[in-house]
Amino acid sequence: MRGVLEDLETSALEEKDKALLRFVDQVNHNSPQISAADMQPLYAQGWNDDAIYFAITVCALFNFYNRWIDASGVHALSDEAHRMGGKRTAVHGYSRD
Repeated sequence: MRGVLEDLETSALEEKDKALLRFVDQVNHNSPQISAADMQPLYAQGWNDDAIYFAITVCALFNFYNRWIDASGVHALSDEAHRMGGKRTAVHGYSRD
């Protein structure tokens, strides 16, 4: 999925998912101007209000966490720590059990 990070529009992602990521980009960069009209492409692709709500919430929470971490002086994880966390998540999911 590296193509998504490099260029969403030419990536192999399905149009439904591209529409949601475009909207999340709006949430990140232009949230005060979002209106009901901005939801229409999402509805056209089959997303419902719950999915849109969750996308907004996840986006907002990550913004909060990043700002909290930056402002509170928490140190970034090393690349190796991120790789290990990714492997753990791939095997066990997000559960800490």
